[in-house]
Amino acid sequence: MSRDAASIPLAISIDYSSRLPLHRQLYDALRAAVLSGRLSPGFQLPSTRQLASDLQLSRNTVLNAYDQLLAEGYLEGHAGSGTFVARAIPDFVLRAQPAAPVIASDRPSAALSSRGRQFVSNQVRRFRRTGAPIPFRMGIPALDEFPFAIWSRLFAQEWKHHPAGLLPYGDSAGYLPLRQSVATYLQVARAVHCRPEQVIITSGAQQALDLAARVLIDPGQPVCIEDPGYIGARIAFQSAGARLIPVPVGSEGLEIAKAKKSCRRPRLIYVTPSHQYPLGTTMTLGRRLELLQWAQRVGSWIIEDDYDSEYRYSSRPIASLQGLDTSGSVLYTGTFSKVLFPSLRLGYIVVPPALLEAFVAAKAAADGQCPALEQAVLAQFMAEGHFGRHIRRMRKLYEQRQAALIEALENELPGILTVGQHDAGMHVVAWLPAGISDRPIAELALQQGVELQPLSSYGLRPVRRGGFVMGYAGYSPAAMRRAVAVVGDVVRRSLKSASRPSA
Repeated sequence: MSRDAASIPLAISIDYSSRLPLHRQLYDALRAAVLSGRLSPGFQLPSTRQLASDLQLSRNTVLNAYDQLLAEGYLEGHAGSGTFVARAIPDFVLRAQPAAPVIASDRPSAALSSRGRQFVSNQVRRFRRTGAPIPFRMGIPALDEFPFAIWSRLFAQEWKHHPAGLLPYGDSAGYLPLRQSVATYLQVARAVHCRPEQVIITSGAQQALDLAARVLIDPGQPVCIEDPGYIGARIAFQSAGARLIPVPVGSEGLEIAKAKKSCRRPRLIYVTPSHQYPLGTTMTLGRRLELLQWAQRVGSWIIEDDYDSEYRYSSRPIASLQGLDTSGSVLYTGTFSKVLFPSLRLGYIVVPPALLEAFVAAKAAADGQCPALEQAVLAQFMAEGHFGRHIRRMRKLYEQRQAALIEALENELPGILTVGQHDAGMHVVAWLPAGISDRPIAELALQQGVELQPLSSYGLRPVRRGGFVMGYAGYSPAAMRRAVAVVGDVVRRSLKSASRPSA
């Protein structure tokens, strides 16, 4: 069993207002995860101290739940090693095991675009900015805090011991140990239902979106996208000739009622439900179920982009939309570029079995495979537990950096820039007063060495109010305070100019 297991936060929900005792809720959740196979035999659970900290429970509550599961044979303890899912579940437990989620594997070939069908029939097997990042460029993690010494050691180790196996062409779907590590991580941390063979390693999340567009979309077909939303997704779908249907985003996520009015039967629906990009809202459970039911009823595909779900500050990470899917409608994608470092250019997409052959063929046609050595190093980085530990450290650091940015904005521009929802992620939205254009201010700030992304650039339709999308994860509090001072000067000058009566 990989040694990173105990370092991965478990996707467990606790209702603190319920009358059901907390230890019973935890017992039920862990038992269900074991029975469903989400926590596989031999999987190492977090320590009682760590799980208590993650779930904000007392350690005695966790001990009570573990003790009950140990007594009933669901778990087993190894002295000096920890607590594991039992490798031999008693027969009576196996007979009680609930049915696994239904994943459709017989969707008709017509579910593929003409490009997708061509990839299968051919049986193919085989505006970034340069320079040092400046505040508040998006998508930049804390590069100053990355464990370079560990990464360098693993890189040298892989190069020394496994060059013969990594130098030839490899599997277009990706390096198998990495796919296994990704599947384990997603099952445990994001409640994703997948097997390693459903995971395809891509050159970042952008390639995953491009593959989905080329395999699933024919020119002229409608695609529902969040508005405002991720520009990279818009580019991928437009490049495939899709007819984009912009759908507003509300406090509960994608406005599905408005989506239905705009398009009765979309070919594909693109969403960022855990942390909407760029507004930051989280799609509610009711809205998620409504979206899944609609997609299943009309035969639409859903792409769930889970680009920074690891970083939540006021609650536990939200379980995935894909984990709720019982019809095989959801494709789930994520990236390591934002979690580790951008130039790594490794991401992944989890596809339903019915689409697997077409997606692997499309990946083979696109670039053959991702670099094997980087995949092997990342697989070992995850297997040794460094990935889980890095996420935990960055979650605390990013929360502190977010607080520093918000404090600086409130001190410099009180009542002028209003920070939107900010309980997760690596960026915030700072709203301008109504009627003030964001693009001229962003241009002036860039001339002063500060990068503000105007919110208006994310919308297919005019946004109701201007603002800026500001990344904070990659910048020290001191650097952000200096940059905010520049922003304050530019904004005040712009507001003064806007209020001056024209001649």
